[in-house]
Amino acid sequence: MLDREEYVEQAYFFRVLGERQGENFPLQELMSQLRHELLATTKLPLAIDFMLDELRHHGTMSTAMRRIPHYFTPFQTYVMSAAEDERGRFDMRVAIQVLHHEAKYRSESPTPEGLFMYQFETIARNRMRYDHGLQAIAEDWMYNRDWKTWILIVRRQLGIVDFADMIYVRSREYQRRRKLEGYADEPEAPILFGEKEGKIAWANREKDPIYLFAALQRHLGYPTAPRIKRPDEARELIPQMLRRIERLETRLKLLEDENREGIDLTKFYSEEMQPKRLDE
Repeated sequence: MLDREEYVEQAYFFRVLGERQGENFPLQELMSQLRHELLATTKLPLAIDFMLDELRHHGTMSTAMRRIPHYFTPFQTYVMSAAEDERGRFDMRVAIQVLHHEAKYRSESPTPEGLFMYQFETIARNRMRYDHGLQAIAEDWMYNRDWKTWILIVRRQLGIVDFADMIYVRSREYQRRRKLEGYADEPEAPILFGEKEGKIAWANREKDPIYLFAALQRHLGYPTAPRIKRPDEARELIPQMLRRIERLETRLKLLEDENREGIDLTKFYSEEMQPKRLDE
């Protein structure tokens, strides 16, 4: 794990980058400007310099992030590479928000449970590739050997076994119920989730995982994954109505002219097509 100040600066960098990206400034110019706003005592300015070099030469940042795995996690690199993939539909603005919220959560009091649910929800909501995404999550520094083993099990069994069940059987709530039923005190596998997570997972079995994420966020304060915001159609509604009214007025005027004297087509001619007078 990096020092807390590194994650604080990462969260600031990605947050401001996302805000200023909406002002239609070139990405390279924004990153160059933000580099001078960061603490020089952190390693982030050096990482930004390396990312800028890759951006100028290859047009991508994920290649630079992949070459400095001691600073950026595999999941951060995967998110950026998915946004830069021309064949994918993952938006760069959402990717920057994802990196901002993750860095902010790491700078506070992160837990493996909260971080995993945030990363998994990011993959699920944005329809990213589970195979590559879970592999990147398993390689994160935050998880010990038991966590890495379980994440790879989820990677293999996802779609076959219910996701809520996979959480429940690794929780203290499952172990508590086994003791009440007279089973051995020793857990069958390492316990990764607490009693509250187990109860919430039990209540959301055979349901859409979105409900599980929402319940964990409500009751345990887990971080929420960003999602694509649909454009406000109401802003375009009035201009569209005005254009249609103008077309209707033009049609009505043509009908009125036709009923009175007939339509004078000469006013639609260009100057070259205008009929010439005999005395000219």
